[in-house]
Amino acid sequence: MYTITQATESDVQAIRALAEQTWWPTYTGIISPEQIRYMLDVIYNEETIGQQISNYEQTFLLLKEKDQPVAFAAYSVYDEQSTAYKLHKLYCLPITQGKGYGKALIDTVADIALKQGASKLYLNVNRHNNAQRFYQKMGFVIEKEIDIPFGEFVLNDYVMAKSLI
Repeated sequence: MYTITQATESDVQAIRALAEQTWWPTYTGIISPEQIRYMLDVIYNEETIGQQISNYEQTFLLLKEKDQPVAFAAYSVYDEQSTAYKLHKLYCLPITQGKGYGKALIDTVADIALKQGASKLYLNVNRHNNAQRFYQKMGFVIEKEIDIPFGEFVLNDYVMAKSLI
């Protein structure tokens, strides 16, 4: 049994801990250890996560299994007309993968976006990340390749989209 709740500032440490536990197994062999450490330090430091939550830059969802945080997602409005939303983050502890938690988080974000009038949900995924196959099973299609400078690194991503209507 699991619950999904909107994260608050009191959940920042749990989100940071989940990021640390999910990024290493997810990205080892895809990007360098230096890039993993850099991105965790920049994107998932407590101050950044706290600001994103408190300033409503991104809405974080926390999935708990037996009251223990095991997965999270973050999303926001993607365009000025609110016709699209973007799933910025989706990470599940490796031991929970295959339990449907990623699907549950995507479905929750998609339902929220649809209720707000959005017709599309976007995300970026590293072109070498196995998660892209999972996203395709969830109805996302690759729209384009993009290379994003990030510090001294470059993110080699696919932009994927899912129709909500």
